Amino acid sequence: MFRVYATIDQRTSPAEVGAKARRAEAIGYDGISVADGVHDGLLAAAMALDATTRIEVAIAVLVAFPRSPMTVAHAAWDLQAMSGGRLALGLGAQVRGNIVGRYGTPWTAPVPRMREYLQSLRAIFGCFQRGEALRFEGEHYHFDRLQPFFNPGPIEHPEIPLLLGAVGPRMTALAGEVADALVTHPTNTHPRYLREVIWPGLGKGAARASRDANDVQLMLAPLVATGLKVEQTRADREKQRQLLGFLYSTPAYWPSLELFGWDEVGPRLRQLTREGKWDKMPEVISDAMLDELLPTAPFAEIADVLRERYADLTATITFPLPEDPALDPEVAKVISRLHDS
Repeated sequence: MFRVYATIDQRTSPAEVGAKARRAEAIGYDGISVADGVHDGLLAAAMALDATTRIEVAIAVLVAFPRSPMTVAHAAWDLQAMSGGRLALGLGAQVRGNIVGRYGTPWTAPVPRMREYLQSLRAIFGCFQRGEALRFEGEHYHFDRLQPFFNPGPIEHPEIPLLLGAVGPRMTALAGEVADALVTHPTNTHPRYLREVIWPGLGKGAARASRDANDVQLMLAPLVATGLKVEQTRADREKQRQLLGFLYSTPAYWPSLELFGWDEVGPRLRQLTREGKWDKMPEVISDAMLDELLPTAPFAEIADVLRERYADLTATITFPLPEDPALDPEVAKVISRLHDS
């Protein structure tokens, strides 16, 4: 049985998130995943939580380093309180070019910094809930001051799940060490990659912290090509080809290409970005690559495809909420089949 989280286009404005979250709840999703980047992930989560009463809202994932752990802790605490405990806080490092060039934030080694980020969040949450003195000393973060006036105080559901977005082996191991769950990236969800890279990495990190790797949940976020009929499914497949071309132009996402022997694809896409030839990038993603990487089938069959690929690898998976509400009954059937897996 899968827990199924809705994904929505990350360009969805905060004003539209609430309506989509209500749709997701009505048709049977267990949760909804909201993004951060085009719009603010914390604001999107607030809109989704306010519009629903049952489903969990996961921020997958909040770009961490441009934000102080203290400001994130205050926002997450308020969202958890207002929703009755339905927030899952996902965090991600992003790549150096975006952190420095897009966010204007200094870059440091991401794994040690992210370790302290999660540890400091837990220290701040403990201070909020139990009133204990705030003492966190790290290389990247230092917290020793929270006057009672600024402490929001205890809440009914203080255990906010901390999810970590991870691609590389070191960040994957860190998820096994300190996170409650790992959120995959669309480029690292192939079953072979999960078996050969993700699960061993989680196990390595869990062993460092004397944890059981099975205590770390895995939220799979695969790209999916689907539709009501074959024609719509083919059109969706071409849309995902375009997205994969963009994603694989980033060197951080090349490990899965290398696993399958497609080493030349990433540099070719990288060069096209430098030349500004964005429209040429989909041509680099071959049909054979799509056949291997992209679960593809109409709504009536896609649950079986996902079950065959992932049933022994995770209990939590994302599935896209369609833009057209007229398709909601078909998606409800997909969710029901995934629940029955």
